[in-house]
Amino acid sequence: MTHDSPKNDSECGSARRASREWWLYVALLCVPLLAVYLHIPPPQLSPAVNSWRTSGHFFTFRGNNIFYKESFGVVGSSDVLLLLHGFPTSSYDWYKIWDSLTQRFNRVIALDFLGFGFSHKPRPHRYSIFEQASVVEALVAHLGLSEQRINILSHDYGDTVALELLYRSDHNRSGHITINSLCLSNGGIFPETHYPRFLQKVLKDSGFISPVFTRLINFQLFSRGCDLKDVFGPYTQPTEAEFWDMWTGIRFNDGNLVMDSILQYINQRLKHRERWVGTLTSTSTPLHMIYGPLDPVNPHPEFIQLYQKLVQRSTVSVLDEHVSHYPQLEDPTGFFNAYLSFINSF
Repeated sequence: MTHDSPKNDSECGSARRASREWWLYVALLCVPLLAVYLHIPPPQLSPAVNSWRTSGHFFTFRGNNIFYKESFGVVGSSDVLLLLHGFPTSSYDWYKIWDSLTQRFNRVIALDFLGFGFSHKPRPHRYSIFEQASVVEALVAHLGLSEQRINILSHDYGDTVALELLYRSDHNRSGHITINSLCLSNGGIFPETHYPRFLQKVLKDSGFISPVFTRLINFQLFSRGCDLKDVFGPYTQPTEAEFWDMWTGIRFNDGNLVMDSILQYINQRLKHRERWVGTLTSTSTPLHMIYGPLDPVNPHPEFIQLYQKLVQRSTVSVLDEHVSHYPQLEDPTGFFNAYLSFINSF
């Protein structure tokens, strides 16, 4: 019979301890990685964003709660303004000009599209521009405004939703909104002059890998490493607190997990270009474009030259050369004055 020597026993014990320590290190490393992956804990809303939320309302669209905010302004006017926000943010994009707008219009209304902001963010779900247009029509009906002529002011993603609404209005589709005027701003309405950011292209085209990417995005990556920072001008960058407000709106109800699905709107723009650009060029509705010329997504002068060539009935306001993709946030005074000039011109 053989016996292990004390030396062998000591070596085996050391190996077992080393193995346990290695697994302990792996476990300790996995805890923060898992926390990042699952986004634990959820980010807190700032007082300003929380106030925006608590001052709003919800209505139900096909089983999903849709957030909207409404203010009554000028007495004696019947003018209604509907605001349509961009990707990946929310109705809070309009907060800098909200009070000014209520001094011009009787009712000012903004919603969070399905999958955005404080609205429900179902998954899995096939998000589409067509559905978002139906959400807007349902909101207008919910507010008892189906017979009212509506002014629409839109931005980015909201521009394409607005064009679908315009198509339905011009073609007298059932349930359509009657559009009194339409003002667009820095939306990628022409696929040939639209340059999505790197992360947008990765998320929309990476198949089964995209859901992993959406979980791994955290605030630091969002505010510093992601492409959102690059769509603001060098002199109009959001503060850390403003980036946080954008991020918490995205993260509310795990909205980061549906970004890849929502981003299919870029492919939808290409597929339905004839429908949406066609109605833009043929409509008799008063049109205006407010444009931040430093926009890398819809670059100057390529984008605005094509717009002026194709949409000859539209008027155009090009803002200061330092203003980029979010003109209502970067130059709220210039943006509001440009819109006021347009809305008072007819």
